[in-house]
Amino acid sequence: MVTTQEARPTPPSARGPRPRTTRAAGTPGSRALTLLAESWRPVAVLLALFALWWFVAWRELVPAYLVPSPGAVAETMAADWAMLLEHTWVTTLETIVGFVLAAVIGVAAAVLLVYSRTAEKSLYPLILFAQVIPKIAIAPILVVWFGFGMTPKIVLAVLIAFFPVVVSAVAGLRSVDPELLEMSATMGASRWKTFRKIRFPGALPQLMSGLKVAVTLAVVGAVVGEFVGADRGLGYVLLLASGNLDAPLLFADLILMSLIGVVLFVLVEVLERLLIPWHASRRGNLALATV
Repeated sequence: MVTTQEARPTPPSARGPRPRTTRAAGTPGSRALTLLAESWRPVAVLLALFALWWFVAWRELVPAYLVPSPGAVAETMAADWAMLLEHTWVTTLETIVGFVLAAVIGVAAAVLLVYSRTAEKSLYPLILFAQVIPKIAIAPILVVWFGFGMTPKIVLAVLIAFFPVVVSAVAGLRSVDPELLEMSATMGASRWKTFRKIRFPGALPQLMSGLKVAVTLAVVGAVVGEFVGADRGLGYVLLLASGNLDAPLLFADLILMSLIGVVLFVLVEVLERLLIPWHASRRGNLALATV
């Protein structure tokens, strides 16, 4: 006669050590540490450059009308802050509007080029031809066409920022796994649904890279447009400071231009983190963990 014994539960001591729980990677403390780890190097470089600038001005290695001291630049920014703020807002508005238009038109053009072979063969060479034309040569024509308002600056910002958006969007839309597209067609998905669910999300990593390049180029386009013909904007202030040999105002203007580009770049970077947190480029510790 065979007897069976009921299975007894394993005592806690025999189960081995319990796994240790770790804090989630997305806590505010871990994010702050990550931000500090990523930002201390550029901050150190900026401090070193600032120290070098201060030393050159303090020792008068270069005439003050060429390289002013940081104190003189700070005094100019404090004395003329209202005027600089007004012109900074004008350039920022031109840059943002030009960048948004370039992004929308560029993505639409990329979709057209990817989905239509005729459009690709007809328009892509023209887009490349338009890109190699020096934009500073187009600026006077835009002033003649649109006047001295904000329109020619916005158009020039669009023309400069348009090309990287198109190239990155086309590359991203074409880099989608063909097997996913075949599976989508097999399951009867429409072209719009395939684009919305597969093609566009798959193209976002490369598209965001192009947008980060485009947003900095949009600043250049707006300033170049202000060089040719304007009565407002940081480009206009730069021309005035250069004509009057006002080096402190010139340096203050350059700092504000750089801040516009850096802030807009950071905003696009934040947007990238929100849209594609799943991408490998957003997991900075992945490469270190696999070494």
